[in-house]
Amino acid sequence: MSHRPGSGLAAVSTALLAMSRHLEVRDVLKTIVASARELLDAEYAALGVPDDHGGFAQFVVDGVSEEQWRAIGPLPRQHGILAAMLHKAEPERLADVREDPRFEGWPAAHPVMSDFLGLPIQDGDETIGALFLANKRCPRPNGGCGFTAEDEELLSILAQHAAIALTNARLYERSRELTIAEERSRLAHELHDAVSQKLFSLRLTAQAAATLVDRDPARAKGELQQVASLAAEAADELRAAVVELRPAALDEDGLVHTLRTHVQVLDRAHSARVTFDSVGVRALPAAQEEAMLRVAQEALHNALRHAKAELVTVSLARHGQGALLTVTDDGTGFDPRTVRRAGRHLGLVSMRHRAGGVGGRLTVTSEPGRGTTIEMEVPGG
Repeated sequence: MSHRPGSGLAAVSTALLAMSRHLEVRDVLKTIVASARELLDAEYAALGVPDDHGGFAQFVVDGVSEEQWRAIGPLPRQHGILAAMLHKAEPERLADVREDPRFEGWPAAHPVMSDFLGLPIQDGDETIGALFLANKRCPRPNGGCGFTAEDEELLSILAQHAAIALTNARLYERSRELTIAEERSRLAHELHDAVSQKLFSLRLTAQAAATLVDRDPARAKGELQQVASLAAEAADELRAAVVELRPAALDEDGLVHTLRTHVQVLDRAHSARVTFDSVGVRALPAAQEEAMLRVAQEALHNALRHAKAELVTVSLARHGQGALLTVTDDGTGFDPRTVRRAGRHLGLVSMRHRAGGVGGRLTVTSEPGRGTTIEMEVPGG
């Protein structure tokens, strides 16, 4: 392996550590492809995840620019020799993929590929992906040198660990879906309780106003003003709940834009002033961005509904390779030790769990009458 700049145990270790750092399936797929391409010094790499119909549900590439990928356009659902590997589940090492009888050509903008190495990624007997490399970069007088048996063995080691990383990522996403379902159920209960109480009070107050309108107009006017106030509070509760139930557009807009939009909506929906600022924040792994958004939402929920805050500030700043989220309010505050002993958590357990689940750290600073500051730090990718 002397021709490969990053050869040896250190290179394999680096690739395996890179795969273990991510929890989102898409992030894991990208890391596997990039690691394989770098480890074997190939010009191109790709990874396909099968669907239930003999084709690929996901297809990730490395070595092809965004502009090239757009020019290539949609790939056929069944990718010739690539799709065949999903059924055969055996390694494929070819001197020139174009001479294989299964080769079906490629679109005009597709890069030219010759030598080829492919391996299935398996979880037990199930093929959960297929990893492909093309165009080994090791010069030879006649151009190209092809992949070796040693390359195949190295890629096989990587594929075995890729299966573990991909399986773990899938399990994580399933557990997160369950968490989201539980969160929605909690919000539904909160919405029902809060709005039901407001509407019940609204109905009683309206009935009282109706009975007083003839014999005591002044009191009736006071009751009607209370009706207006209760209606406004109910509308605030509904708006806040809708915001929390709406899926965040993290994939499309990123954490900064999503959090800024969330804060702007809350600022309009509540009498308290809610502000947001960000400084130098880079894109984070998807799991870390979602955890930060959920912690911010929980902290804002506490500040606006429980702490009677008049000012809530949210800031997001770059912190090393990661980011630091800070939510500060001037509300009633609390003694964290007393809250814990009383069995009331104000979402603190959930926030700590979210932070710890992505390798982050949560710090809560609060005193009765002195407001609350919640900080969440994540390491980045």
